[in-house]
Amino acid sequence: MSPLRKKLQVYARADTSQALVQVATTLLPLAAIWAAMLSLVGRSLPLTMLLAIPAAALMLRVFVIAHDCGHGSFFPSRRANDVLGFFLGVLSLTPYRYWQLTHNAHHASSGNLDRRGMGDVTTLTVLEYAALSPMQRLGYRLLRNPVVLLGIGPILLFGIKHRFPWDLTRAHRREWTSVLATDAALLGMGMLARSTVGLGPALKVLSVTWLLALSVGIWIFYVQHQFEHAYWARSESWDYERAALAGSTFLDLPPLLRWVTGSIGYHHIHHLVSRIPNYQLAMVQQAFATELHPVRIGIADGFAALRLKLWDEERERMVSFADAARRQTTESIVASRTST
Repeated sequence: MSPLRKKLQVYARADTSQALVQVATTLLPLAAIWAAMLSLVGRSLPLTMLLAIPAAALMLRVFVIAHDCGHGSFFPSRRANDVLGFFLGVLSLTPYRYWQLTHNAHHASSGNLDRRGMGDVTTLTVLEYAALSPMQRLGYRLLRNPVVLLGIGPILLFGIKHRFPWDLTRAHRREWTSVLATDAALLGMGMLARSTVGLGPALKVLSVTWLLALSVGIWIFYVQHQFEHAYWARSESWDYERAALAGSTFLDLPPLLRWVTGSIGYHHIHHLVSRIPNYQLAMVQQAFATELHPVRIGIADGFAALRLKLWDEERERMVSFADAARRQTTESIVASRTST
């Protein structure tokens, strides 16, 4: 372990009082907004949709707290983390143990070109993309299209795959139990809603909240590792600390958005020491600013990064499809002239 990671380990301590305050200031306002939306959904759809914005913001915070629970960093007690993580996972359509498995795999292999495929955004190199068939290229283009990534993607991932994760084997009994228990809890929520407020109004309120929150959540996850000068390396040269500091961004958000996102924008610190609770991350950044040197980006930079699609191993940078095509054309022309 590097000297810097050893220093940061001091902050990997959960605090029950801070954790409980976060839970209360997240779930109580969310419940109040949902109640208001249910009372308005049959009378004023515009007002209902307007209230969906703060509801989605709080749902995003729900997911971040569950994320901390999955790392065992939110409460000092493992059992408390697991119980709350499961409950918040139900609210955010995320089977707790399944997500924990895939997310830990992401942490263990982020930026490793030889260990892609679980818990990350599918990313191909320029050469890998060039070797695909036309139909495979179309599939990859659709997968990386912002409309699919942020619009259809959340529905497919959280609405379908999280209900029946086809990448789980029978050996993952704990994860399958979590998936089935989450599905059962969601079914129970639906039955309760049907017998109380009505299934239709409840689905209208919940679906718009989920879609907005999960779309923003996927965008945040995307920009945390998908930027022009990101870090990717083959296993023989891959380095955990470099992957954390050079391969993860510091998404610098205004104070309100930082609160909503549970400071997950300090992603470089989170990847360096994942057991640091979200309520400690800002303090760690301030204390170690001269040693961390993060890749700082803003909201506009995050949206601009959506044009980046492929990793160019030769130039060590993310490039767009157009940039990759231009480079391939230029190299072909140079090769042709050289041969003649």
